Amino acid sequence: MDLEGKVAIVTGGGRGIGLATANLFAQRGASVVIACRSQDEGQGAADAICSAGGTAVFQQTDISRAEDVRRMIDRAVTEFSRLDFAFNNAAMGSKQSPIHEHDEEYTANLFDTNLKGTLLCMKYEIAKMLQNGGGVVVNNASVLASGAVPGFSVYSAAKAAVCSLTKSAAVEYASHGIRANCVLPGPILTPMLERATGGNTDAFNQLVPMSRVGQPQEVAEAVVWLCSDAASYITGHLMPVDGGTMARL
Repeated sequence: MDLEGKVAIVTGGGRGIGLATANLFAQRGASVVIACRSQDEGQGAADAICSAGGTAVFQQTDISRAEDVRRMIDRAVTEFSRLDFAFNNAAMGSKQSPIHEHDEEYTANLFDTNLKGTLLCMKYEIAKMLQNGGGVVVNNASVLASGAVPGFSVYSAAKAAVCSLTKSAAVEYASHGIRANCVLPGPILTPMLERATGGNTDAFNQLVPMSRVGQPQEVAEAVVWLCSDAASYITGHLMPVDGGTMARL
């Protein structure tokens, strides 16, 4: 799976699934723009890729802000002249609480990042890919997009909307050489999961038929494969990476 000469953007690329995916893109030969809010994490990730012989730059980005997203796209074009792949991974985790107790400001911030932010990224990424003659967008949703777990209603709703956006984009741009797919991770060993469980990530093992949480690298492999020519006839697909969790929900 040689991606030499290709250019990828990874949002939320400073940690967790985003970091693993940025590293894998670079290992396969792609140049990578790592976009995230944290200067330390993002620059550290880009420096590590370069030290390992890959090519990467960091662009500080808040995906809920259109101007930040435009600058992210401009950075890719300025540095590497094109954009081939985009993994829209950045997201805000959810506090576990029933619907009637959700704080309105917190809910608005969650939708701004998880839904509006993904939409903004798709808007500007696709516009650039149309100029290039094609490309691939992969969005990160969640198994919660298609199954209910008490206390995660707002997060689930935002991720379900991301799935809908993905399918719409797949249909709208199929004739323009642009593919759009979505990964739906189950419990993955990331800082977000560690915060949600108070560090007791093994608590999720009983929910997963494979009896373990996943690793970020396992999601990264799916994302990079969906971007590759090996998946050239796949668009509008919602791919669980979940150890069988969705089969149980």
